[in-house]
Amino acid sequence: MKKITTIQLIPVIALGCSALLYAVTGCSRAPEAPPKEVTIQADDKMRYDVTAFDASPGQKVSVTIKNIGTTPKFSMGHNFVLLDRTLNAGNVQSAFLDKASTEASHDYVPPGAKEVLAHSKLLGPGESETVTFHAPYIPGDYLYLCSFPGHYSQGTKGFMTVK
Repeated sequence: MKKITTIQLIPVIALGCSALLYAVTGCSRAPEAPPKEVTIQADDKMRYDVTAFDASPGQKVSVTIKNIGTTPKFSMGHNFVLLDRTLNAGNVQSAFLDKASTEASHDYVPPGAKEVLAHSKLLGPGESETVTFHAPYIPGDYLYLCSFPGHYSQGTKGFMTVK
């Protein structure tokens, strides 16, 4: 009979511990929050009717943006733009809105803007669109706004709080 040494047992023990750890943690997933549905209306007064909502980290979120105004899209279009948490009231004008204001052909959302987490198209009167995304995993306040020139400063904005 061959004698087994401690050195030979270490890989076997490590493999057994790995299998046990996987069995305990790998088969059960963290509970997921049910999908979140939010409807936001924008009007001719340049206001969103929902200025705050909460989401869980990684939660699937569907935001339906509705333009309930009557003024034509070229002068009063509305969109929904969710921005990275590094943008806030103090820097959003220079870090995003100044660039966005020159992007009429892209619905006032600069193509490839890394700070944009989700966005809708620009909507005219009576139009709506649903944008679906997963909330970021990092807790914090995430600014959302209408990037049509001048609308943010008039109140077409809000925060999604991830907690």
